Parts: sequence; C-alpha cells; structure tokens
Amino acid sequence: MPFRASFAARSPAPCAHRRTLPGMTDHPARRETPDPAPAGSPAAHPADEDGARAFRELLRGLRVWDTELPSFDPAAAPDDPLPLFRQWLREAAEAGVTEPHTMTLATADAAGAPSVRTLMLHDADERGWHFASHRGSRKGRELRARPRAALGFYWPAVGRQVRVCGPVTAAGPEESAADLHHRSTGALAAALVGRQSEVLGSVEELARASEAAWERARREPEAPVPSWTLYVLHPEEVEFFQGDAQRRHVRLNYRREGGRWVRELLWP
Repeated sequence: MPFRASFAARSPAPCAHRRTLPGMTDHPARRETPDPAPAGSPAAHPADEDGARAFRELLRGLRVWDTELPSFDPAAAPDDPLPLFRQWLREAAEAGVTEPHTMTLATADAAGAPSVRTLMLHDADERGWHFASHRGSRKGRELRARPRAALGFYWPAVGRQVRVCGPVTAAGPEESAADLHHRSTGALAAALVGRQSEVLGSVEELARASEAAWERARREPEAPVPSWTLYVLHPEEVEFFQGDAQRRHVRLNYRREGGRWVRELLWP
C-alpha cells in the first residue's frame, strides 16, 4: 500500500486529540537562577529552593537511548497494524523489556476530564486490543459514560512506542469470566477483593480482605466475579514510533478510512 504523497491539512481524525509522544531529548545539566515567586506568595524556604533546583538538574542530566537502537523501514511495514504490533511486542520482550505487555490506558469522564493508569494487555487480535477491569471502577464508569479510549506502549530498550485509539465495547459475562479464569490465582484474588477505586479506610482493612480473597481463590479457582469485565478497544488509529539517537524519529501512522487502513508518515 503506497504512502500518501501529500501531507496537506485535513479534518481531524477520530483520534485527533492525540497523546503527545515524548520528544526523548536530553539536556546538559546546568545550574540556574530560580524564577521569582509571584507577588503575594509565601517565601520559599532555602531548602525547598535547593530541592527544586536539584530536581530540575536531575531531569536535565538524565540520558536517553545510550545504546544502539533497531532500525525501522516504514516502507516494509504490513498493510495492517496488528502483525507489526505483535512483532514489536515480541522484539521488546526479546530485548529484555520488563513487562512489555503493560500499557497506559487513557479515558475521560462525562465532562471530558481525562484520567490515565497502567494495566496489562490481555490480547490483541482482529477485534482489537483487550484489557479488563471491574465495571464499577473509575475506568469502567468512564468507559460507560464515554466509550472511547487510548492506549500507549513504551519500550525504552528498543526506543519504541505504540499508540492505539478508538471506541471501546464491553464483552459479555461469559467471555469476561473466561478471561479472568485464564489468569493467575493472584489475579483472581485481586478481582475477588473488588471495590476498586473506592476510598480505603486503612491498610489493615485491605490486608483482611486480601487474605480472605486469596483463600477463596485457592479453594475456588472458578469463583465468579460478576463485576469483572473484558473490554475491547477497536482501533481507528495506530501509530508506531521508532526512536533515533540523531532525533530523526520514524513515526508511521495507520488510520482507518472507508473500511481500510491508510498509512502515513508523521513529522517527529
């Protein structure tokens, strides 16, 4: 499939509110004069100023990609983003990335206020990208109010990122239960604790609930958790980002258009 030759302005895509990909720049550490405090604000303690200055110097002194990164030829990419995603995740695992199946999930409430968290990818197939949670959790409530989401994967050892966004649907109770019971005993125990995102009275209360949940999970490996819900994000846009030490990053974007995938390169 050829790339689009023109990058002229077009109407926003369904996922036009994109997560900005990190620029992956590093800065030489340098000392600086702190900005003056706004008029009327309390004077900062010298120790606070020193801590803030040290923190900025830490951030600006951190190095990125001090290793050889893989190359990526977008012209050789497949017509569909799914095979490339599976390949990149496998290569991240082979490169030693810890938990390469972890991802950030961004949702928004009814008023449009966003929230983000990290969770595990359960599958990626022709239907979409799968993840799960309690439907009464914050993410579950937000997906009910606004059934759209964005996912972000970052694999620093290979300088790669993948961004996926689109509408989300909830699977039925049988498929959701099968998803949970294919996972570990610990995953079932965590699901049995429930009450995700509710206010917790004390760590002791959590310990008691967790202990009881672990006992039940070991005793009943098929214990039902009615609130557990499998979600499927149906991709409308999938972007692959390959970092480059010279900052000539490659960004290949797949966009669903008229029932087919359109591929386009993006400026880094």
